[in-house]
Amino acid sequence: MSLRELAENSNAWPFEEARKLVKRLGGRDPAKGYVLFETGYGPSGLPHIGTFGEVARTTMVRHAFETLCDVPTRLFAFSDDMDGLRKVPDNVPNKEMMAAHLQEPLTKVPNPFPTEHKSFGEHNNAMLCSFLDQFGFEYEFQSSTDWYTSGRFDAALLHVLERFDAVMDIMMPTLRDERRKSYSPFLPISPRTGRVLQVPTLERNVEKGTIVVEDEDGSKIEVPVTGGQCKLNWKPDWAMRWYALGVDYEMAGKDLIDSIKVSSRICQALGAPPPDGFNYELFLDDKGEKISKSRGNGLTIDEWLRYGTPESLSLFMYQNPRRAKRLYFDVIPRHVDDYGTYLEKYNGQDDSRVDNPLWHIHAGKPPVETQALTYGMLLNLASVCNAEDKSVLWGFISRYLPGATPQNAPLLDRLAGYAVTYYQDFVKPAKKYRAATTQEREAIEDLAARIDALPADADAEAIQDEVYAVGKEHGFEPLRAWFQALYEVLLGQETGPRFGSFVALYGRAETLALIRDILKGDAA
Repeated sequence: MSLRELAENSNAWPFEEARKLVKRLGGRDPAKGYVLFETGYGPSGLPHIGTFGEVARTTMVRHAFETLCDVPTRLFAFSDDMDGLRKVPDNVPNKEMMAAHLQEPLTKVPNPFPTEHKSFGEHNNAMLCSFLDQFGFEYEFQSSTDWYTSGRFDAALLHVLERFDAVMDIMMPTLRDERRKSYSPFLPISPRTGRVLQVPTLERNVEKGTIVVEDEDGSKIEVPVTGGQCKLNWKPDWAMRWYALGVDYEMAGKDLIDSIKVSSRICQALGAPPPDGFNYELFLDDKGEKISKSRGNGLTIDEWLRYGTPESLSLFMYQNPRRAKRLYFDVIPRHVDDYGTYLEKYNGQDDSRVDNPLWHIHAGKPPVETQALTYGMLLNLASVCNAEDKSVLWGFISRYLPGATPQNAPLLDRLAGYAVTYYQDFVKPAKKYRAATTQEREAIEDLAARIDALPADADAEAIQDEVYAVGKEHGFEPLRAWFQALYEVLLGQETGPRFGSFVALYGRAETLALIRDILKGDAA
């Protein structure tokens, strides 16, 4: 089968989403000449792991669509940088200075950071672009301020003014009683203070393209809705952008489902279909509670990349996007190893490659490499060695994998570094050995004797067979209690590696010495 035929029959969610877009086209090329994907960014804060997830997932759908269809595509990373500064963020310097600029557009608020950018919005926009470039995303940055002030939104804004009553009819039932008194789709910029005004529209003149509002000093002013002198409240703004740009696809978090419904109705009232897309689930912390930037109860992207590969983070974003998932430190090792498993499978797959997550993570071109050792194995090696540097691990790795070096096994070298860092930060502080019971001590002594008696060329499977045999013969029920005993007594942790493979990596002599030292300490 051809790649396109495989894509048409794939159950992978990016292809399912892409097929919706193909259906949307109805066999016709779009009038604008391309299919437009969009992601949104609020530059009142720095880019975060949710920003990465939205762009990564949208990019996966975009590539799936390009596989199914020959229509050109574009991806706009749109920054809502004309929004007013509602509060001073906790993680910025010069807070007093910023407090004097509340309610001003983010691109008018002076930059509190010691960078060359003139405004807070421009600084954060630059951080967004640097962030996205770090991961090699293909996108076109778009600034709300630029679109409003350049006049490129003028025609759409005049159309919103024409459809003012229809927009208000959609919005008013969604608002609290108090908010209804001051609500307007249009937010004028005060010509006197430069602040974004949250005031009702007193009069509107469709022919002149203006509205009359009350300024902060109580005076009535007439303001054009064009040329960047007004912006729209965010739900009408979202809808206007879809209408003006012809956005075909935009996904959003589950918390925005109601907002999408409202913006979609407004977009339809303006005379255009809303984009396709889906609502992804939100991330949970280690206690199963929703992650909040203000609470700081989640995992940042820098923290993930301290302990795991960017590819493992992309895999986390790919898997089950409509299911709420824990995003905490303990999920990193598993996703690193899952990536290695999918990489090994990919190299042996043919037609089913399009269903492998790595096909979507790497736009159909995964790297040609293998993960010779699991992250979990390296982590346990670091734990036993009390490693402070990955060079310690390489002393064992090079013996286990003759000829392997940091230079010719770069993925393995990266994982060794991650494992040492994860061990130092998480495993070492939590290590807690316990004494063996009489049954466990006898079984461990028996295991040591059997390992010592194995032929010199015995491999990991032969060692693992002995581990199983000892557990069964010494009456451990269930058998996992035997493995847990090995981990808790010998490694000081509740879980651990496939023990036969660990012995082969760490070394039989070193393992026997470890067992003797542990049991000797217990006896003492």
